[in-house]
Amino acid sequence: MENLTIIAGLGNPGRKYDNTRHNVGFNAIDVLSAKYSIKVNRLKHKALSGEGTIKENRVLLVKPQTFMNLSGESIRDIVEWYKLPMEKLIVIYDDADLPAGSLRIRPKGSSGTHNGMKSIIYQLQSDDFPRIRIGIGKAPEGWELADYVLSKLSAGDGKTIWQGIEKAAAAAAAIVDLGIEAAMNLYNGNQKENGDQQHQECRD
Repeated sequence: MENLTIIAGLGNPGRKYDNTRHNVGFNAIDVLSAKYSIKVNRLKHKALSGEGTIKENRVLLVKPQTFMNLSGESIRDIVEWYKLPMEKLIVIYDDADLPAGSLRIRPKGSSGTHNGMKSIIYQLQSDDFPRIRIGIGKAPEGWELADYVLSKLSAGDGKTIWQGIEKAAAAAAAIVDLGIEAAMNLYNGNQKENGDQQHQECRD
């Protein structure tokens, strides 16, 4: 099924994790779900998922339900079930090394410090798939990283991070519709100009 693209947003299941920094990947899937009328309510392969179209391209939106550190178990099952090449998987997740609300799109690469990505790369035995990182800002002085990523979005930077979530959803749609290189040109660098103005069609 090489005409299908998986868009997976990472997070932790359960209400207590709603609106936390570590769950911005889930939030991006929710934005795509609402925008393209794709219900993400099927529980299979240790994930909530839903199939639909973005700009006439078939997609599967995925929210692994394994908890973050085991995300790879779910993603591997789905990739193997659909027999997809690595470039047909897009992963959206948080990055505490990026400024709040910023994006970085890469066609492949290491996991950095993110345990969800470490799990995916380990389970797939490959890091050759596109990913979109959403900046959540550095942990304040005195905070442990684990506590920070599980903290709720604050009044101070919550709006900025939500703008990043919405841009990440639009960037995922751009990858599906235009390809990874075009999406990188649009959303890496001057994101406000490139993403918000030039690629309005992926939001309409």
